[in-house]
Amino acid sequence: MAASPLTSVDFLLRNPTHTRPFAADACYLPTGQAKPVVIFVHGFKGFKDWGHFNALADYFARQGFVFIKLNLSHNGVVVGGSGDLEDMEAFGHNNFSLELDDLGALLDALHTPGTTPLPPAELDLTRLTLVGHSRGGGLVLLKAAEDTRVTSVVGWAAINDIDQRWSPDLMQRWQADGVQYIDNARTGQRMPLYYQLAEDYQRNKARLDIPTLVRTLRQPLLLLHGDQDETLPVQMAHDLQAWQPRAKLVVVPGANHVFGGRHPWEETGLPAHAQHVADETIAFLR
Repeated sequence: MAASPLTSVDFLLRNPTHTRPFAADACYLPTGQAKPVVIFVHGFKGFKDWGHFNALADYFARQGFVFIKLNLSHNGVVVGGSGDLEDMEAFGHNNFSLELDDLGALLDALHTPGTTPLPPAELDLTRLTLVGHSRGGGLVLLKAAEDTRVTSVVGWAAINDIDQRWSPDLMQRWQADGVQYIDNARTGQRMPLYYQLAEDYQRNKARLDIPTLVRTLRQPLLLLHGDQDETLPVQMAHDLQAWQPRAKLVVVPGANHVFGGRHPWEETGLPAHAQHVADETIAFLR
């Protein structure tokens, strides 16, 4: 017997704090019955259609969730563009406050009937989970701390702090030059980070303080981290659990930072470690 067809819808979002539109998509089985909502947030140098993320959306949808993912507005992806990172000027002007407000704009849209093409009958917004990978994992922790509409939160290889503790010499050079550059090993791009990123952090330290705010979380929290993470050490997950002892921590043996994914992802199924992470997340949400 053939599986029921999934519905996938694309829509645009706007954040009142800036003028740049950004894209989201939702995947679900149209049953006419309200389903729990999972919002997935990509990480640094990531985007909503990276690697196996579309296969992930299909898998969660078949398990009875509405799975929504978004491009954060200044991640470098252009609406109507290639779908990959191409706008380095936007990337350079990104910061954590913008990202938190982008996520808030999506939450507002979901709670405002008629703002998205999603039928309200399909959405159970009393069961709304934020799932974030890497830097997106830190973002969802911060958003959950400030927004009671979030009912549970999941970090996949999440950062445990935003403070980069850059050296005084680097900060002095960065301020003088107005920009520093990082390399994207996948694309070969030199990616700018304008000094406004540091200024935004200094202005909004209390809002961006993961170690303090994770202690205040009232929502159930799940943390998953690979013990072979080459980007963010698994100790970060242990730190987060130490600060929020009610959190459930799952260390995935052998898993790297992207849980076996790569871009592009040519297969229809999920990488084995990503499958494990998805199943652990679904079990937690049930």
